[in-house]
Amino acid sequence: MYLLIFDLDGTLVDSKQDLIDSVNATRGFMNMAPLPGPVVARYVGRGAMALIQSALGESAPVADVQKAHAFFIQYYGEHMLDKTVLYDGVHEALDALRERGHTLAVLTNKPVRFSERMMERLGLGKHFVRIYGGNSFEPKKKPDPVGIHALLSETGLPKQRTIMVGDSSVDIRTARNASVRACGVTWGFQPETFVAEPPDFTIDHMRQLHERILMETR
Repeated sequence: MYLLIFDLDGTLVDSKQDLIDSVNATRGFMNMAPLPGPVVARYVGRGAMALIQSALGESAPVADVQKAHAFFIQYYGEHMLDKTVLYDGVHEALDALRERGHTLAVLTNKPVRFSERMMERLGLGKHFVRIYGGNSFEPKKKPDPVGIHALLSETGLPKQRTIMVGDSSVDIRTARNASVRACGVTWGFQPETFVAEPPDFTIDHMRQLHERILMETR
């Protein structure tokens, strides 16, 4: 059996518009003009504080970043499911993987309470043995491998049967740092980052992960 560890934003869920709207609401709160959606999407993946730091600019004072971060957390917590949906085929593929006895987990840099609530509301809360977020191992976040190491220890499954699935170079580096395989999804927020950080393989639809695992276990 396999341990399959999934990123969240851009991998399991299309949360792009809610993140864009929340970042731009935060910029409005700070008397700043909105940013184009593709710019905001490039900032996603390193945690909420890093997202707000990038959205305000690297030279923004620490006090401003902290003030904006507090607003963002409150606003996003109220609006994170306004437009966010599962990507096509995710529910069905995870159902099939779980039915075959594979162990599923989430490792994201999104705050853990948001991640758990999002998975529960979208009908996937019971699919995962663990949902680890960006504050589960503070101050460490992906690409630090601490989350994968914890899941390996908790499940007892070997690295050779572990795959990190994600949409950006952060996920690929996390897998490399933990010495496990990396699967890149081409539908996410930052697949262009795979040029610099190539995964072991890519998929264009989540059912292809199920098909690959099925072939490997025959």
